[in-house]
Amino acid sequence: MDKPGPAANARGMELTKYWAATLDDYVIDLGWSPAGLAGGPVLATASAAGPIALHALADGRLLHPLPGHEHGTNALAWAPGPGPALLVSGGQDGSVKRWDPVAGQHLGTTHLGSAWVEHLAWVAPTPPAPGGTAGPARLFAAAGRALTALAVDGSVARTFPPAAKTLTALAAHPRGGALAAAGYGGVSIWDADDGLRQKELVYQNGIHALVWSPDGRWLVSGNQDPSVHLWIPEQDLEFHMSGYEGKVKFLSFDCSSRWLATSGGRDACVWDCAGAGPEGREPVMLPHEAPVCAVRFQNTHGLLATGSAEGTVQLWSPERRQPLRATVRMPSPATRLAWSADDAFLAIGTERGAVYVLACRA
Repeated sequence: MDKPGPAANARGMELTKYWAATLDDYVIDLGWSPAGLAGGPVLATASAAGPIALHALADGRLLHPLPGHEHGTNALAWAPGPGPALLVSGGQDGSVKRWDPVAGQHLGTTHLGSAWVEHLAWVAPTPPAPGGTAGPARLFAAAGRALTALAVDGSVARTFPPAAKTLTALAAHPRGGALAAAGYGGVSIWDADDGLRQKELVYQNGIHALVWSPDGRWLVSGNQDPSVHLWIPEQDLEFHMSGYEGKVKFLSFDCSSRWLATSGGRDACVWDCAGAGPEGREPVMLPHEAPVCAVRFQNTHGLLATGSAEGTVQLWSPERRQPLRATVRMPSPATRLAWSADDAFLAIGTERGAVYVLACRA
């Protein structure tokens, strides 16, 4: 098994290997279970070849190997709580599968056609009025030009008009009740309750990534042209940031909604979105030795993890004068980064199929 190099303790932070596992192919997706799972947190990982693995955070023990999807798995998504634990996956077989992560059992399959299911997003219900009851969460699945909303039991709750082009990214509104779906030409914001289109945001280029700020103010796309485009949908405002070296495929907001981290070159570019937004401001540039291939802020704290194509993973505090906090040399580039719910552990999937969980300590 490949092993990461020694962690460098830079300015008071330390990343140390907690455990590692190996998949049979490129790590195409991974994600931590929601807080409160019986038996403790679980890391779900998927290889591009198809199999899915569930590992215990506590010791890295393989809890359940799952067959995944024939020909390949593309995406994983944990259902939000409360309620029984549920993991869903989408694959090259054109289906969405539901899994019981506690028992390690396949619960059912929803076939959506011949197109690959490449993107999944759970949308929380719209918050109820005082004294009311919240509706159920919905799972949105993108397969080719088709967008489908599924109920928790896997039944089709709603289908949407086919998009003009292949759907390339989904982003659930952080307050629930809406989903943004992107493809070449722009973004549609759909009401998750009645299925109506709330907004049509035009952008005449390819979109690779899509993210809402946690406060729901900003919707941001990472683009092929290469650039970053920002909307404030509630005010019908938009901003454009260009000048990147390459396609912007990775985006992440910090928990305060102030800092937006982007890939697109040998620097991770971090924009200050406070107040009137980033237009006219100089971004914080976090240098790397190779193109940035992953960015991920912590869930409720301020550290940013980045990965670059030569295998380095670094931790940053963008607001500091000297932002670099720690560096780890990996044997292959990161494909996915994910922080545990309490932000104490960083999971890293790699191109060679290795999965590492690193403990983050001050």
